[in-house]
Amino acid sequence: MSKYEYIPEPALVKGNHDFASLTKLVTDVNLRPTPKPWYAAMLLANAFLGVFLIAVGYLIWEGTGVWGLMNPVGWGWAIINFVWWVGIGHAGTLISAILFLFRQDWRTAINRFAEAMTIFAVICALMFPGIHVGRIWVIYWVFPIPNQMGMWPNFNSPLLWDVFAVSTYFTVSLLFWYVGLIPDLATLRDKATDKIRKFSYGLFALGWTGSNRAWWNYEKAYMILAGLATPLVLSVHTIVSFDFAVSMIPGWHTTIFPPYFVAGAIFSGFAMVLTLMIVARKIYGMEDIMTNDHMEKMNIIIMVTGSMVGFAYMMEFFIAWYSGVEYEKAIFILRATGPYAWAYWIMMTCNVLSPQFFWFKKLRTSVGFTFFISIVVNIGMWFERFVITVTSLANDYLPSSWDYYSPTIWDVLTYVGTFGIFFTLFLAFLRFLPMVAIAEIKAVLPQADPHNYDEETQEFHPHVVEVPQPKAETV
Repeated sequence: MSKYEYIPEPALVKGNHDFASLTKLVTDVNLRPTPKPWYAAMLLANAFLGVFLIAVGYLIWEGTGVWGLMNPVGWGWAIINFVWWVGIGHAGTLISAILFLFRQDWRTAINRFAEAMTIFAVICALMFPGIHVGRIWVIYWVFPIPNQMGMWPNFNSPLLWDVFAVSTYFTVSLLFWYVGLIPDLATLRDKATDKIRKFSYGLFALGWTGSNRAWWNYEKAYMILAGLATPLVLSVHTIVSFDFAVSMIPGWHTTIFPPYFVAGAIFSGFAMVLTLMIVARKIYGMEDIMTNDHMEKMNIIIMVTGSMVGFAYMMEFFIAWYSGVEYEKAIFILRATGPYAWAYWIMMTCNVLSPQFFWFKKLRTSVGFTFFISIVVNIGMWFERFVITVTSLANDYLPSSWDYYSPTIWDVLTYVGTFGIFFTLFLAFLRFLPMVAIAEIKAVLPQADPHNYDEETQEFHPHVVEVPQPKAETV
């Protein structure tokens, strides 16, 4: 009996797809007539976008007093939503850049999807620093350019660090996303039949020919951008955490914030990717490409990062106790038992307990359960930012200044309106650009591996794998 057997490797693409069928499956979404449900979804997204514009217009007219801000809570939903949206935007670059550098082929089915989500989430995040400064008409002061009064920004402020970190992250993510799109835009250009689409796709395809030199330059540029984006995944949310960590407010002044915020951002970002992926793959029939195997791998990452976040919560209590600082101990006791205990326990339930269900394979491969947990996780991460921001400010060093923070309807409408921005851009992306990286997903098909091809039979075979054979029993 031979010790070598043919054992098929797990397929990253289900179904009997070849290059042509895969191209047709993805490009048909963009080239066929627009379905009516898409118009209905876009109309709903535009309605929420209109709500955002009304809320921001009223805010600029009246001032930040229309929000629930008061003494001592000078930061409210604006900073909470900013940090939450930046966290949502972390998964895309992680999937695209870091997993690309580690040669994880399973990323190819979801990287385009996640990159687009990253860009749109960062746009939503950037709305809040622009409107929560109060004097929005002098927002240009945060940029390092001289103005008519000879003033310069305060480079010691972590809020200014946010401007540099988030804008750099957005720029590199946008370039990374666009460079990856170029071969697929050329595919759409070649398959389009009407002149407008052919011209539009051709314009942004930058004259792509598919030659060996074009691919060499493309892969080199993609690798460089992946290398630039990788440290940004860690640095952006680290710098966002400095908004809190460099202050002297109880509950904020701690060195655990940077890694804790990064783990939480990856945690919430992957959850949002799953939420959108599960819906989109069902509507557009992409189950063969965005498979349950991809979903399971992402659930494992959510389980790991959720456990890291839970560990950080426990370490915060330990650090407060070990420090011997009465203010630190008091703030964490108040979080768990005080007036905001309801928010704290929602956070703990959603972020620490719910991901633990993914230890069971049956649950982490269940589409319905995964969709439910992905929403629960993002609710929990929003409450985490709420607990961090509000509880520390509402209960500061002076009990005489303590007060209970409550948002107004304008806080709520502004936050809800950002979903209008996000889904308007996301629906436009699904309609006009390929949601799957066609060129990259083709590279992981068996047909793309020359070792699988037998020239004599002109067939594709799985890899030959050495299998240990049982030893013969002695009589």
